[in-house]
Amino acid sequence: MITVGMCNSFKEELLKGTHDFLTDTFKIALYTNSATLGPDTTVYTTLNETSGGGYEAGGNTLTGATVTLSQGVAFVTFSTTTWTSGNFSARGALIYNSSKADRAVAVFEFGEVKTVSSGNFQIQFPTNNPTDAVIRIG
Repeated sequence: MITVGMCNSFKEELLKGTHDFLTDTFKIALYTNSATLGPDTTVYTTLNETSGGGYEAGGNTLTGATVTLSQGVAFVTFSTTTWTSGNFSARGALIYNSSKADRAVAVFEFGEVKTVSSGNFQIQFPTNNPTDAVIRIG
């Protein structure tokens, strides 16, 4: 089961100064319907990670991190990420910090299994604002 949410360990690590969205490398890994991920996830795992043509274990490196504060909410989002020439399925995703021992940041569930066959699999992040950004703290 994949449960959407910011990872609890990430919340604590923010207060300890573990994560830096402007200098650390963040990645997004895709997972099958069999994955068990949620707010209690603490690190990236290969268990039930998606596999298939065009997908490599560990997922894609996220780029374009933009950190902003507005209306009392701090938020961050990333540029669109794409797996090209894909032949795989995914039900959800995990953003994690590969610079810091693969610590988990947030879990996302797609609502249904998404499949790509000889095409591009793309994740487009929401608008970077205090109500829509992918990661918000307020």
